[in-house]
Amino acid sequence: MDYKIYQGRNVKRFREMLGIKQEALALDLGDDWNQKKISLLEQKETIENQLLEKISEVLKIPVEAFQNFDEEQAVNIISNTFNIEKDAYIGNSKPTFNINPIEEIKKLHEEKIALYERMLKEKDEMMGRLEKLLEK
Repeated sequence: MDYKIYQGRNVKRFREMLGIKQEALALDLGDDWNQKKISLLEQKETIENQLLEKISEVLKIPVEAFQNFDEEQAVNIISNTFNIEKDAYIGNSKPTFNINPIEEIKKLHEEKIALYERMLKEKDEMMGRLEKLLEK
């Protein structure tokens, strides 16, 4: 079966996954963009390469993701790859784990701190975007 890849729909998917509103994307793309133009763009089957590159730069997602991502194929691959009964375990059904619990707790704590720092940075970036929107 031949699948069509809608680049506009992919822009919308990735924008939503990143938690970015249409208005914010329009602001990042430039003065001649607004929410309505973004909405129309997200309905297109194909988008010009130059514009895709600009969107890619703003969202920090490779152009190829917009050009090649097909949700139906991804779902088919996932559903056909994993079978819970067959893949319940691989190899040794009674493995031995050599884990130091204190080291694992330390690692989790460091990951949590890194996550908080990323969240604070993203909050500051979002506040900057909001300030830009309010200035208009």
